[in-house]
Amino acid sequence: MKKVMLKTTLSLAVAMASTQIFASGFALNEQSISGMGTGFAGRSSAADDASTIAGNPAGMSRIKREQVTGGVAFIDAHTDISDASSRPNGGTNKGDMVPFMGVPMGYYVKPIDDHWAFGIGVYAPFGLVTDYENGFAGRYFGSKSEVKIVTLQPTVSYAFNDKVSIGFGPTINRIDGTLESNLSITQAAPDGKVKIEGDDTALGYNIGVLVQATDSTRVGLTYHSKVKYKLEGNTKVNYNVLGLIGQNPNQKYDASLDLTTPESVDFSVTHQLDDKWTLYAGSTWTRWSRLKEITVENTGVPAVLNGQFGTITEEQNWHDTWAHAIGASYQLNKQWVLRTGLSVDQAPTNNVDRSPRIPTGDRKIFSVGAGWSPTDDLTIDLAYSYLREESVKVNNSNDRGQSYNAKYENYANGFGLGATYRF
Repeated sequence: MKKVMLKTTLSLAVAMASTQIFASGFALNEQSISGMGTGFAGRSSAADDASTIAGNPAGMSRIKREQVTGGVAFIDAHTDISDASSRPNGGTNKGDMVPFMGVPMGYYVKPIDDHWAFGIGVYAPFGLVTDYENGFAGRYFGSKSEVKIVTLQPTVSYAFNDKVSIGFGPTINRIDGTLESNLSITQAAPDGKVKIEGDDTALGYNIGVLVQATDSTRVGLTYHSKVKYKLEGNTKVNYNVLGLIGQNPNQKYDASLDLTTPESVDFSVTHQLDDKWTLYAGSTWTRWSRLKEITVENTGVPAVLNGQFGTITEEQNWHDTWAHAIGASYQLNKQWVLRTGLSVDQAPTNNVDRSPRIPTGDRKIFSVGAGWSPTDDLTIDLAYSYLREESVKVNNSNDRGQSYNAKYENYANGFGLGATYRF
């Protein structure tokens, strides 16, 4: 297979890695506002509200009243770009490529009897929006991306007894993406535009186990399956490739892309120290090594352009990652619970293949939160997270003599607001 060094036009999957998100690669952590307050340290074992559908479906066995949980996490991300150089020379490096955005979520759980519970959840496990400024110096290696994955998960749980429960939920996953980039066949030629659009719906599943090991200690284990997508859409090219008078610069080709989002395993422990303090710890392994390369297949491309737009491949060579978190909550009184957590998360990228679309490094995240219950039926959750990444370098070049080299330092603020109502 021919490798074409056209990194700006390659794939929706590459576009999904961004500094705006609080998990490695292009995963999102923001499926629970109560969990956000503890840095998601007890994701598989806390089961504090209906958002356990995403964290561990077995946790529904701990919910004794019918309830609805919903919320939104707002993400404000920033990037400092320094030591930048490019060919052709010139261009800007503002680094403000991630707009302020929200990640919504919603869940419903209904206990059936002492053993069975049913629930349904809607949340976003992956996604991003990035949009570099016009004239960005690295525009040939990344300019604008918008990708969303929304998951619908009907779920059941079964409690064998008051110690052990299991849960299972098939996931219906919808992916939509748009990728835009600049294109210039030679350094002297004016810029053109390339736009790739695609979508698909695919199935996966989540399965979990929850064990009340002692009166004060609970452990949870959750497996989130891989999901195989075949995105189908089109590649639009606005560029007079041959420079011929009268040639139509607007070309449109059918495009397809095979993409597999990785499986992950989450293990966590919740320990109630006393009537006031609860401690949390957890680790998540994600199989990012599935992403070795990305290939877009375009059909209907004229023979003279097939070398440019027929098959486009980009090396990724991502590696598996671990994330670890610790957290605590303090029951101040009947109405208020306070939370905090610290997380460390590996990046799956490497120093050779990293691009402006994935300028991400290992990260640390500090979180605080609170839950306010003015009545027994209602709880309002608030959370704040601060993310700081290690600085990383981008070193890109292509066969047209274009290049972009820069140092990226990423940081972000996350704000969460949610509510649980019990019937």
